[in-house]
Amino acid sequence: MRLGLIGPAKRNPKVLRERAEFVLDELRADRAVYLGVDGALDDVVKHWAHELVKGDPSDSAVWQRAAQSCANASAQQINAFLSAERRRQQLKQLECLPHANARTIELFESVVAVLIHDKALLDEEDMLPASILVFGRSAEPVIHKIGLRCFLSPGPVTHPSGGVALLAEEEDGNVRASLYGIDGSVVKSEVVAQPNRGARMTVQGGAAS
Repeated sequence: MRLGLIGPAKRNPKVLRERAEFVLDELRADRAVYLGVDGALDDVVKHWAHELVKGDPSDSAVWQRAAQSCANASAQQINAFLSAERRRQQLKQLECLPHANARTIELFESVVAVLIHDKALLDEEDMLPASILVFGRSAEPVIHKIGLRCFLSPGPVTHPSGGVALLAEEEDGNVRASLYGIDGSVVKSEVVAQPNRGARMTVQGGAAS
Protein backbone atom coordinates (compact mmCIF):
# COMPACT_ATOMS: atom_id res chain seq x y z
CA MET A 1 0.00 0.00 0.00
CA ARG A 2 1.06 3.56 -0.73
CA LEU A 3 -0.56 6.15 1.53
CA GLY A 4 -0.07 9.82 0.71
CA LEU A 5 -0.13 12.39 3.51
CA ILE A 6 -0.86 16.04 2.74
CA GLY A 7 -0.18 18.75 5.29
CA PRO A 8 -2.50 21.66 6.21
CA ALA A 9 -3.12 24.20 3.46
CA LYS A 10 -2.62 27.35 5.54
CA ARG A 11 -5.23 29.15 3.39
CA ASN A 12 -3.44 28.36 0.15
CA PRO A 13 -5.81 26.28 -2.01
CA LYS A 14 -3.66 26.70 -5.13
CA VAL A 15 -0.67 25.00 -3.54
CA LEU A 16 -2.93 22.39 -1.93
CA ARG A 17 -4.24 21.38 -5.34
CA GLU A 18 -0.72 21.25 -6.77
CA ARG A 19 0.40 18.97 -3.93
CA ALA A 20 -2.69 16.77 -4.33
CA GLU A 21 -1.91 16.42 -8.05
CA PHE A 22 1.66 15.49 -7.16
CA VAL A 23 0.47 12.77 -4.76
CA LEU A 24 -1.91 11.28 -7.33
CA ASP A 25 0.22 11.59 -10.47
CA GLU A 26 3.84 11.40 -9.36
CA LEU A 27 3.70 9.37 -6.14
CA ARG A 28 0.84 7.21 -7.43
CA ALA A 29 -0.61 6.84 -3.96
CA ASP A 30 -3.43 4.34 -3.54
CA ARG A 31 -5.06 6.83 -1.20
CA ALA A 32 -4.14 10.18 0.32
CA VAL A 33 -5.24 11.77 3.58
CA TYR A 34 -5.34 15.52 4.15
CA LEU A 35 -4.22 16.23 7.71
CA GLY A 36 -5.76 19.68 8.03
CA VAL A 37 -9.17 20.26 9.60
CA ASP A 38 -10.16 23.44 7.78
CA GLY A 39 -12.28 21.92 5.01
CA ALA A 40 -9.79 23.15 2.41
CA LEU A 41 -9.42 19.84 0.59
CA ASP A 42 -13.19 19.41 0.30
CA ASP A 43 -13.37 22.82 -1.40
CA VAL A 44 -10.45 22.04 -3.71
CA VAL A 45 -11.89 18.67 -4.77
CA LYS A 46 -15.36 20.16 -5.30
CA HIS A 47 -14.05 22.86 -7.65
CA TRP A 48 -11.64 20.43 -9.33
CA ALA A 49 -14.42 17.94 -10.10
CA HIS A 50 -16.71 20.70 -11.39
CA GLU A 51 -13.91 21.94 -13.64
CA LEU A 52 -13.36 18.43 -15.03
CA VAL A 53 -16.96 17.69 -16.02
CA LYS A 54 -18.15 21.28 -16.51
CA GLY A 55 -21.32 20.65 -14.54
CA ASP A 56 -22.77 18.59 -11.73
CA PRO A 57 -19.90 16.24 -10.75
CA SER A 58 -22.00 13.82 -8.67
CA ASP A 59 -22.14 10.10 -9.44
CA SER A 60 -25.91 10.33 -9.88
CA ALA A 61 -25.47 12.77 -12.78
CA VAL A 62 -23.02 10.64 -14.78
CA TRP A 63 -25.63 9.39 -17.28
CA GLN A 64 -26.92 12.90 -17.83
CA ARG A 65 -23.35 14.07 -18.48
CA ALA A 66 -22.79 11.16 -20.87
CA ALA A 67 -25.94 11.94 -22.83
CA GLN A 68 -25.05 15.61 -23.14
CA SER A 69 -21.40 15.02 -24.05
CA CYS A 70 -21.49 11.88 -26.18
CA ALA A 71 -24.80 11.74 -28.06
CA ASN A 72 -23.40 13.45 -31.15
CA ALA A 73 -19.72 13.42 -30.24
CA SER A 74 -16.71 12.36 -32.26
CA ALA A 75 -14.43 9.55 -31.09
CA GLN A 76 -11.96 12.16 -29.86
CA GLN A 77 -14.65 13.95 -27.84
CA ILE A 78 -15.85 10.68 -26.32
CA ASN A 79 -12.29 9.82 -25.29
CA ALA A 80 -11.96 13.26 -23.68
CA PHE A 81 -15.22 12.67 -21.78
CA LEU A 82 -14.04 9.27 -20.52
CA SER A 83 -10.67 10.72 -19.50
CA ALA A 84 -12.36 13.47 -17.48
CA GLU A 85 -14.64 10.92 -15.78
CA ARG A 86 -11.69 8.71 -14.87
CA ARG A 87 -9.94 11.70 -13.34
CA ARG A 88 -13.10 12.58 -11.41
CA GLN A 89 -13.19 9.06 -10.01
CA GLN A 90 -9.53 9.36 -9.05
CA LEU A 91 -10.34 12.35 -6.86
CA LYS A 92 -12.13 9.93 -4.51
CA GLN A 93 -8.67 8.75 -3.46
CA LEU A 94 -8.26 12.09 -1.68
CA GLU A 95 -9.67 11.90 1.85
CA CYS A 96 -9.89 14.11 4.93
CA LEU A 97 -9.83 13.50 8.65
CA PRO A 98 -13.51 13.41 9.74
CA HIS A 99 -13.11 16.22 12.31
CA ALA A 100 -10.51 18.00 14.46
CA ASN A 101 -10.42 15.34 17.18
CA ALA A 102 -10.71 12.32 14.89
CA ARG A 103 -8.21 9.50 14.71
CA THR A 104 -7.88 7.37 11.61
CA ILE A 105 -6.22 3.96 11.78
CA GLU A 106 -4.31 2.56 8.81
CA LEU A 107 -2.92 -0.97 8.62
CA PHE A 108 0.19 -1.98 6.70
CA GLU A 109 0.01 -5.76 7.16
CA SER A 110 0.81 -5.95 10.90
CA VAL A 111 2.02 -2.34 11.24
CA VAL A 112 -0.50 0.10 12.73
CA ALA A 113 -0.46 3.80 11.89
CA VAL A 114 -2.65 6.32 13.71
CA LEU A 115 -3.46 9.58 11.91
CA ILE A 116 -4.59 12.71 13.78
CA HIS A 117 -4.48 16.46 13.29
CA ASP A 118 -3.00 17.49 16.65
CA LYS A 119 -0.59 15.09 18.34
CA ALA A 120 -1.39 16.71 21.71
CA LEU A 121 -4.68 14.80 21.56
CA LEU A 122 -2.97 11.41 21.37
CA ASP A 123 -3.59 9.28 24.43
CA GLU A 124 -2.33 5.95 25.72
CA GLU A 125 -4.96 3.99 23.80
CA ASP A 126 -3.76 5.59 20.56
CA MET A 127 -0.10 5.00 21.24
CA LEU A 128 -0.08 1.44 22.57
CA PRO A 129 -0.92 -0.39 19.32
CA ALA A 130 0.69 2.11 16.95
CA SER A 131 4.11 1.89 15.34
CA ILE A 132 3.60 5.11 13.36
CA LEU A 133 1.92 8.25 14.74
CA VAL A 134 1.05 10.72 12.00
CA PHE A 135 -0.05 14.28 12.76
CA GLY A 136 -0.86 17.36 10.73
CA ARG A 137 -0.36 20.25 13.13
CA SER A 138 3.34 21.04 12.86
CA ALA A 139 5.35 24.04 11.71
CA GLU A 140 8.01 21.73 10.25
CA PRO A 141 8.08 18.37 8.48
CA VAL A 142 9.04 15.60 10.92
CA ILE A 143 10.29 12.03 10.84
CA HIS A 144 11.33 11.25 14.40
CA LYS A 145 11.83 7.76 15.78
CA ILE A 146 11.57 7.11 19.52
CA GLY A 147 12.23 3.49 20.36
CA LEU A 148 9.92 1.32 18.27
CA ARG A 149 7.62 4.21 17.36
CA CYS A 150 7.90 6.92 14.76
CA PHE A 151 6.31 10.37 14.79
CA LEU A 152 5.64 11.67 11.29
CA SER A 153 4.28 14.95 9.94
CA PRO A 154 4.52 16.33 6.40
CA GLY A 155 4.35 19.91 7.71
CA PRO A 156 2.35 22.66 5.93
CA VAL A 157 1.86 22.26 2.17
CA THR A 158 3.79 25.48 1.56
CA HIS A 159 6.89 24.33 3.45
CA PRO A 160 9.88 24.21 1.05
CA SER A 161 11.17 20.97 2.60
CA GLY A 162 7.88 19.20 3.14
CA GLY A 163 4.13 19.46 2.77
CA VAL A 164 3.75 15.93 1.45
CA ALA A 165 4.79 12.56 2.85
CA LEU A 166 4.36 8.99 1.66
CA LEU A 167 4.07 5.82 3.70
CA ALA A 168 4.87 2.87 1.46
CA GLU A 169 4.92 -0.82 2.25
CA GLU A 170 7.99 -2.48 0.76
CA GLU A 171 8.30 -6.05 -0.52
CA ASP A 172 9.81 -7.26 2.76
CA GLY A 173 6.92 -5.77 4.74
CA ASN A 174 8.90 -2.81 6.06
CA VAL A 175 7.14 0.55 5.96
CA ARG A 176 9.14 3.47 4.55
CA ALA A 177 8.32 7.12 5.17
CA SER A 178 9.44 9.75 2.67
CA LEU A 179 9.15 13.53 2.84
CA TYR A 180 8.83 15.55 -0.37
CA GLY A 181 9.70 19.20 -0.79
CA ILE A 182 7.68 21.80 -2.66
CA ASP A 183 9.77 21.06 -5.79
CA GLY A 184 8.87 17.36 -5.64
CA SER A 185 12.28 16.16 -4.54
CA VAL A 186 12.79 13.60 -1.78
CA VAL A 187 14.00 15.47 1.30
CA LYS A 188 14.22 12.50 3.66
CA SER A 189 13.39 8.82 3.43
CA GLU A 190 13.81 6.01 5.93
CA VAL A 191 12.28 2.77 7.14
CA VAL A 192 10.08 3.67 10.11
CA ALA A 193 8.45 0.34 10.98
CA GLN A 194 8.96 -3.36 10.50
CA PRO A 195 6.25 -6.02 10.47
CA ASN A 196 5.55 -7.92 13.65
CA ARG A 197 6.54 -11.44 12.71
CA GLY A 198 5.12 -12.80 15.97
CA ALA A 199 6.83 -13.42 19.26
CA ARG A 200 9.06 -16.45 19.58
CA MET A 201 8.29 -18.88 22.39
CA THR A 202 11.15 -20.51 24.29
CA VAL A 203 11.05 -22.95 27.17
CA GLN A 204 13.43 -22.53 30.09
CA GLY A 205 13.33 -24.66 33.22
CA GLY A 206 10.00 -26.16 32.23
CA ALA A 207 8.27 -22.77 31.95
CA ALA A 208 7.20 -21.14 28.71
CA SER A 209 8.43 -17.58 28.11
